[in-house]
Amino acid sequence: MSTLLIKHARVLVTMDEQRRELADGALFIRDHVIEQVGLTAELPAVADEVIDARDHVVVPGLINTHHHMYQSLTRVIPAAQNGELFDWLNNLYPIWANLTPAMIRVSTLTAMAELMLSGCTTSSDHLYIYPNGCRLVDSIEAAQQIGMRFHAARGSMSVGRTQGGLPPDSLVESEAAILRDTQRLIETWHDPRRYAMLRVVVAPCSPFSVSPALMRESAALARSYGVSLHTHLAENAGDVAYSRERFNCTPAQYAERHGWLGPDVWHAHCVRLDAAGIALFAASGTGVAHCPCSNMRLGSGIAPVRHMLDAGVAIGLGVDGSASSDAGHLLGEVRQALLLQRVGFGAAAMTARQALELATLGGARVLNRDDIGALRPGMAADVALFRLDGPGFAGALHDPVAALVFCTPAAVDYSIINGRVVVRNGTCVRIDLGTVLERHNRLARELAEAAR
Repeated sequence: MSTLLIKHARVLVTMDEQRRELADGALFIRDHVIEQVGLTAELPAVADEVIDARDHVVVPGLINTHHHMYQSLTRVIPAAQNGELFDWLNNLYPIWANLTPAMIRVSTLTAMAELMLSGCTTSSDHLYIYPNGCRLVDSIEAAQQIGMRFHAARGSMSVGRTQGGLPPDSLVESEAAILRDTQRLIETWHDPRRYAMLRVVVAPCSPFSVSPALMRESAALARSYGVSLHTHLAENAGDVAYSRERFNCTPAQYAERHGWLGPDVWHAHCVRLDAAGIALFAASGTGVAHCPCSNMRLGSGIAPVRHMLDAGVAIGLGVDGSASSDAGHLLGEVRQALLLQRVGFGAAAMTARQALELATLGGARVLNRDDIGALRPGMAADVALFRLDGPGFAGALHDPVAALVFCTPAAVDYSIINGRVVVRNGTCVRIDLGTVLERHNRLARELAEAAR
């Protein structure tokens, strides 16, 4: 078994029960688990590898609870730059119809590299479109290649435009095929054990792209295997209007009606979740993936995160699709979550440490995990180290933890996932990122040209 020592951290943010922040802090990792946490003088002096973190803030690896990684291929498409959610989707569906398995793989590698460099060590990805032989396995194999802890969400769309849904009929699947493939993926790939690097999630796309029957059957399937459930809900006013007009209920009522409440469920966005919906989520333990940059970019509104937290709702952060936020920087989402709640609910609505907690403990709770999100003995060895000696932190070192959130979002210097260094000195070590990006940009160009 290998050992790793991180010592002399300027500040080590534990996110433990006491929320300790240790000056001159240290971590001792054995294999893939944190064995000791404390002051540098209290921990072993030697290990197989030693990282001197004297100029760093050391934090638990950040957790991304919502993404569409394939969308990194369609950033800033001109026709989709200025629309709200439904317009944005309608302009992009014809482009996404030309996705290939190679595109899924390279976009996953690109998105995960971007996330890792922003401090993210665990990510969900919601893949709900499967043209031209694309498979969720294409994403899973990319995650294994780069070393990301991964919650692979088997998304789906089954209600096309001729049936009253939003997506083109050419992009929907039969519900029987969706359920068969989802079951096969769970049986083949899902790992329920503590410290799992891969879990499978059941994830119909949204109320405007699947039927109520598929929602119910998906919930039953997930619970028969003990896996989590994920979908989009109440993203904007149009989303709410669709639920009221088609189902005669609010999005939260729709979720309740079809078995989509509980600690094994999390919904993306919930920008327009009303007070009654917040109460339902809180009482049932249902989670929310808050995606501030995407919500702003699409003009969806300000999610009432402050009210949700006050009610006891589990909330994590998500970078969302790279074509709706045009970025995959999770530490940037931490900063944006802080600022957006202050715009919506006042300057005291959220502190820097509360925002950072959303991306650590909050994300772990949303993903229904008790082995990530904090630096304490017995937790998975997922750690992010950020340097503080650059110009972006100049003048802010009297509170390094707050500086990490308030100041310009930084890239990691080191990232450790499952006890293995995956970013060293700001460079991804398990892939040749330059080669990946060259291929990604070439395929992105081909994808856009194919739709012309």
